[in-house]
Amino acid sequence: MTKKYNPDELLFVPLGGAEQFGANLNVYGYKGKWLAVDMGIGFADEYYPGVDILLPNPKFLEAHKEDICGLIITHAHEDHIGGVAHLWPRLKCPIYCTEFTAIILKKKMAENPECRGAKIHIIDQQTPVKIAPFTCTFLPVTHSVPNTSSILIETDLGNVLHSGDWNLDPRPVLGDKTDEAIFRKIGDDGVLAYVGDSTNAGVNGFSGSESDVEEGLSQVFKDRKGRIVITIFSSNIGRVRSICKAAAENDRHVAVLGRSLHRMIGAATDCGYLDDIENFIEEEDIGHLPNDKVVIIATGSQGEARAQVGKIARGDHKNLKLDRGDTVIFSSRAIPGNEKEINFVQNRLAGSGIDVINPRDTEHCIHVSGHPARDEIKLMYDWVRPQIVVPVHGEKIMLQDQAELARNSQISQVVVPSNGTMIRLAPNKPEIIDHVETGLLAVEPGRIIASGHKAISERRKLQYSGTMHISVVIDRKYELIADPQITTVGLFDDDVDDIPDFEDDLSTEIEDLLHSLKRSGKKDVEYLEEQVRIMAMRYVFDILRIKPKVNVHLMKV
Repeated sequence: MTKKYNPDELLFVPLGGAEQFGANLNVYGYKGKWLAVDMGIGFADEYYPGVDILLPNPKFLEAHKEDICGLIITHAHEDHIGGVAHLWPRLKCPIYCTEFTAIILKKKMAENPECRGAKIHIIDQQTPVKIAPFTCTFLPVTHSVPNTSSILIETDLGNVLHSGDWNLDPRPVLGDKTDEAIFRKIGDDGVLAYVGDSTNAGVNGFSGSESDVEEGLSQVFKDRKGRIVITIFSSNIGRVRSICKAAAENDRHVAVLGRSLHRMIGAATDCGYLDDIENFIEEEDIGHLPNDKVVIIATGSQGEARAQVGKIARGDHKNLKLDRGDTVIFSSRAIPGNEKEINFVQNRLAGSGIDVINPRDTEHCIHVSGHPARDEIKLMYDWVRPQIVVPVHGEKIMLQDQAELARNSQISQVVVPSNGTMIRLAPNKPEIIDHVETGLLAVEPGRIIASGHKAISERRKLQYSGTMHISVVIDRKYELIADPQITTVGLFDDDVDDIPDFEDDLSTEIEDLLHSLKRSGKKDVEYLEEQVRIMAMRYVFDILRIKPKVNVHLMKV
């Protein structure tokens, strides 16, 4: 039975993104209706073998499916938009977003037949839209992707500012600056709660300007003689523009590698954001230009094996081979948890004599964050003067950093959530009143399953312990008809006879066990299989000190 909540309370529930990077999904509840904000993806690591993408679990929303009044998408970054095409079929609610975001979303949803019929409402920024019982206004903010919005959510219990991703770039290369006057006006009207980005809440100062990146890249390009590959987040259209401007200043032409980059650039071009950029060269034409006349923008900034830079590092790319003297620039930050994969790719590149440049390796500015640092967050507090601060969007330590900043800014009502925490914002003092079921879903090529699914945990175990398959055929007298067939994976080297008598000795142990069980009168086939399995696992443990996954198939003929 679906739990009922007090319709006279204004509620907030982060279902994802309040304990990790990515997989953002936030929910507001009032008068029996639920408004979702963002639906992103996260990237899986080796803890999820066979899985690349993680999603927030929308089970809570599914239980209230008939009462979902809408889904707002603040901007077109994957950690905010990437889950919609996967999860919308479970919810089938109307979607609200700005024009650029809608273009990207439609392309993604067109790839899933189950998303047919989705209603996407394109909203003009600063124009209130009624999503009853809420009134929502998309407020323009500076970020690394066009049409990014903070969301003002108005109710008769008070107004909430959901910040989304933003910063105070003083010289943005795309769009307008985040407008102090807009947010001061909101503060004058009264802000009950600020639900805000915590990514850089522990970083002092300001995030910097994308214009500085354009200038810094131009200086780096000037010093390079060979080909330049630069890898970025595919949705960072501001960075694409900076790269193109820097390349033009150095008489270089720009090519693009990666499907997601082409999709984002196509949408930006359709909206007129890249009108002053020289046409890109085709991938097949890269080899027709002198090496010192090319800059290549490629996916793979997080070390993804199947992305373009990963393929280049392995020498697997069909159209591009790098040589000594070429350069790969990582114009991005490492998402926590991806450091190992990034280092692996960078080491392979460096081992091939290719120069690898990270933001820390150069005096020139080649990356700035799209998220607000501490001084920017403090300014936002000063502008909107919230009664309550709820930190979201980041790992737990980042949420705690913003909580501390809010308290130091004389905001006494601060609630730090976890995924699934239900917070009553009004009326009365804000507090946690419930915890709803949430978690992560894993996207496999043919299905979406719980991240704790047995299949994933079994794969994880196999990564560390290996497996052994044993086939045993016995007659009616429970005697072996032939030697057991034993196959191992991840235990021994096929080319080296590690333990010469392993299979013979284990076969003897199985035969002795079956004789013993026969004398005891225990002849149930399933029981015999389990006893052989236990014995074989212990046998391997005695030799290798690991416990493999053991499967036994015993057949009586």
